[in-house]
Amino acid sequence: MIWYTALVLAVAAERLAELAVARRNTRRSLDRGAVESGRGHYPAMVALHTGLLAGCIAETWATGRPFAPWYGWAMVAVVATAQGLRWWCVRTLGSRWNTRVVVVPGLPPVTGGPYRWLRHPNYVAVATEGIALPLVHGAWLTAVVFTVLNAALMAVRIRCEDGAMARLSGPAAHA
Repeated sequence: MIWYTALVLAVAAERLAELAVARRNTRRSLDRGAVESGRGHYPAMVALHTGLLAGCIAETWATGRPFAPWYGWAMVAVVATAQGLRWWCVRTLGSRWNTRVVVVPGLPPVTGGPYRWLRHPNYVAVATEGIALPLVHGAWLTAVVFTVLNAALMAVRIRCEDGAMARLSGPAAHA
């Protein structure tokens, strides 16, 4: 269980790195005239993601479920793949990537990288990781609760993001 706790803490460190990138990108975007939308749901998103990490550790230690190598290692591979997709999104969006909904008016939507195939690939990564990370060590209750709450939050978030892009992006957003 100690190695699993270390894995979850490594994911937490990665999240802190994301927040540092997001803060930098927010400042850059605001300097370029960006508009932030959806401030109301952001604290819930932070709480949900913090709860995911805490739930992984708490459920694993509280239940004492044994690690199932055949399944656990497969879930580690899924977590790694989700991380790869997330950072592909970050790299593709560059200074436009953010944990908040921050849109610079007039910029067209990004259509390269994973956005060539998926409208919201970062959310695919989040959903995938939210299922796989708890299941690495059998924290199935955390996986279920996170997935249900994340689905509700993503419905709000995607509606907010799509609305902001439609209002503020260049003509390619309306094609």
